[in-house]
Amino acid sequence: MMKYIQKLESLCVACLIVILSACNSNPESKETNAIPPNIIVIFADDLGYGDIGCYGAEGIKTPNVDALATGGFRSTDFFIPANVCSPSRASLLTGRYPMRNGYPIATKPQFFKYKDYGLAAEELTIPELLKPAGYRSLMVGKWHLGMNVPGSHPLDAGFDEWLGIPRNYDPKGWGDNNTLYHNKEVLQENVACEMLTSAYTDKVVSFIEEQKEKPFFIYVSHHIVHSPLLPSEAFKGTSDRGAYGDFVQELDYSTGRIMEALKANGLDKNTLVVFTSDNGPTWKGQTGGLNGGKYCTMEGGHRVPGIFYWPGQIPGGQVSNTLISSMDLLPTFCKLAGAELPNARTIDGKDIFDILKGESEQSPHEFTYYYNGTNLQAVRKGKWKLHLPRTVADQPFWSKSTHPKVDKGFITLDDYVLYNLQEDVGETTNVADQNPEVVAMLKTQAEAIRAELGDVNVIGTDQRVPNLEAPQERDPAELKK
Repeated sequence: MMKYIQKLESLCVACLIVILSACNSNPESKETNAIPPNIIVIFADDLGYGDIGCYGAEGIKTPNVDALATGGFRSTDFFIPANVCSPSRASLLTGRYPMRNGYPIATKPQFFKYKDYGLAAEELTIPELLKPAGYRSLMVGKWHLGMNVPGSHPLDAGFDEWLGIPRNYDPKGWGDNNTLYHNKEVLQENVACEMLTSAYTDKVVSFIEEQKEKPFFIYVSHHIVHSPLLPSEAFKGTSDRGAYGDFVQELDYSTGRIMEALKANGLDKNTLVVFTSDNGPTWKGQTGGLNGGKYCTMEGGHRVPGIFYWPGQIPGGQVSNTLISSMDLLPTFCKLAGAELPNARTIDGKDIFDILKGESEQSPHEFTYYYNGTNLQAVRKGKWKLHLPRTVADQPFWSKSTHPKVDKGFITLDDYVLYNLQEDVGETTNVADQNPEVVAMLKTQAEAIRAELGDVNVIGTDQRVPNLEAPQERDPAELKK
């Protein structure tokens, strides 16, 4: 009898070994048990496609950012769904077009009409979705999404900690624009712009050290290179492009310090770092050959640097022309963190990790949509981009303003204009007459997305309507004195 019992025990042990071996050899099991990565997004402000060394910058040196590109993935077709900062930030955090998340207009609280305009509390953000997966989230820098509106503070949007100022730095010191906050407490009023970047970087470094045992998400929302151009003393005169270039080089130095902190804490191999910008540059920046810049729907307003770095997971030396977007960050981060995506709303972003690993060259976006405020102005599919007719009345206030050096793209357009971006990324030659079938296809898609996301004087079926009267307008008479 003992022999049979021993045989039975041996058989059970053997079966257990086989089962455990099968579990360990299952790729899905390994992925499930893997340590989730830390995630850092470095989000520059008004940084142009051509303002970074690896994108051809002239007169500016960015060795730290260039090292991320050399060691990782550099996109030459990274799409931002807005050409000004507030809606761009809303889209990055929610993974949704500004017309869908209710924040298509740049906010400026000096105007009374914006007193109730903030990121909707019902919107779900990256830090909110990562929290159930065990992530602690830090934001440093400019918020610009209606901090004083109930439910729209960074802490309301899922961040565990915030160090920054409410919106653009204001050299005139209006309201609390130049007040440095830690969470909801005032740290310093009338803070000097020149000290902000180092203060933010110090906070990121200390947070990395404190959180190194648990996964974290860090959102570095820089003021660089938005005006006023006020780099710190150590960087003045260090570039060949004046204060603008000096400011970019300070941004690069900050990036280097963050990377050093990761390495010093043994986290560089398990941290995904993303470097990008909120929109194209002002007239002082470099577009790298793209047409237009900030404030318009030419490529110079919506195509920005996009760099992804994660040693051992994202192969180095990749340069990709596959169209991806800032909206893709949310679903990609959730997939890597093992966090669930909400299923009761449309997420416009897609998981792009297979592209970042070099395993796919297929964009997850069949169409992309270029809104200027609430006005749909262009639709793209692959290499084809169709600009739609518009009037001055359709334009948002930032396109109606006059500045002799700012390229606002098409302020008015009487007919459709088609560009082949594969052959003409500078958008110089209209090929609509030669490609009527492409024009017709993109016109049909424009009508479909207009019905879904809305347009000037059109409410879409899946549009969160901004809490603003006449959103495209800004009445100077309302300016608080």
